Amino acid sequence: MVLRKVPEVKAMPEPELFKKELRKKIKDKTKEVLKERSNNLESFLHKLLSRIRILSLKVDKRVSDWIVKLRTRSVERTKGLDTYWKEIKASVKKKSDGK
Repeated sequence: MVLRKVPEVKAMPEPELFKKELRKKIKDKTKEVLKERSNNLESFLHKLLSRIRILSLKVDKRVSDWIVKLRTRSVERTKGLDTYWKEIKASVKKKSDGK
C-alpha cells in the first residue's frame, strides 16, 4: 500500500512552491471577486442614479405645470381687479366732474 502512494508523494509539489501557488491562487481569486462586486456596485449605482434622475424630471414637470396654472389664475384674477379699479376711478371722476 505504501508502495502505491510513493509516486503520488513524489508528484506533490514542494511545500514552499505549494504555498506560493496557493497564495497566488487566493490573491487572484480575491481580485476576481472584488472586480465582480465593483461591477455589480457600479451597475446598481447606475440604475439608482437613473431612477433618481427620472423621478426628479417628473417632479420638475409637475412643478412647472403648477406654476403655469398659478400664473393663469393670477392673470384671470387681476383682469377682474383691473376692471373693478377702473370702474371705481371712473365713478369717482364722474362725481368730481358733476360737482
